[in-house]
Amino acid sequence: MQNQDNQRKIYIRNTKQWVPVSEEVYLEYYRPIWRLQKEAQKNGQCVCPKSKLWVCDGDCATCEYRAAGNTISLDAPMENATGEEFCLLDTLEDPDGSFADVLVDRLLLEQLLDELAERDPEGKRICELIMEGQSEREAAITLNMARSTFKRRWAAIRDKLARQIVK
Repeated sequence: MQNQDNQRKIYIRNTKQWVPVSEEVYLEYYRPIWRLQKEAQKNGQCVCPKSKLWVCDGDCATCEYRAAGNTISLDAPMENATGEEFCLLDTLEDPDGSFADVLVDRLLLEQLLDELAERDPEGKRICELIMEGQSEREAAITLNMARSTFKRRWAAIRDKLARQIVK
């Protein structure tokens, strides 16, 4: 241990006691806390006054100085790398959705697309382009047709598929 004047102490919040430690232990204990503290302050999630920073133990969930900061709502619209809008809620797994439901939906989709391919090959191609993520404009250009024609065909295909599902 060091000289009494230079000895470091760690504050244990739940016991409200100071524990004397070496410089090495002090730094190992506080560095991750300081990093977390700085990040929380930068994001507006920590409003701890400078005079109380010694109280911080890195447990922000139970801290009285915790603030909401720049937390994002699950419903807040965001953009992905390609510029498409989405919300975080769309990325969460459905807790009620089972593998069987997904499998049934997948089989139904394949059956509908197979029927569509037999009756209307161009309609199947339209569905494929839309499922690939192309916009109506891009798909119309790919198929060499006017956008208004594409929109009319796409609406007719959706109606036809909806009627097939209801059967």
